Amino acid sequence: MKKRENIVSEFKFTGRNVPINEIAKAMNKSLEFIRVGLQQGYLTFGVAFIMPGNSSYSYYCSDKRVWEEIGYYNPEKYK
Repeated sequence: MKKRENIVSEFKFTGRNVPINEIAKAMNKSLEFIRVGLQQGYLTFGVAFIMPGNSSYSYYCSDKRVWEEIGYYNPEKYK
């Protein structure tokens, strides 16, 4: 079995924003679960914020943080 540190060097992290629906599917959770978890700070692999003058949230979940926190990485999304 490869050590986690060795596996990281095999991945190509680009800072890609992993979509909420992709994360929800990987975690087998609802979209709402992921969104509320990010909004309330319970899920730490991304951020949720409201831009001034807007009433809806925007989300950013970097590919590297998602992998570090939940172990999800999809190399097919980089092709």
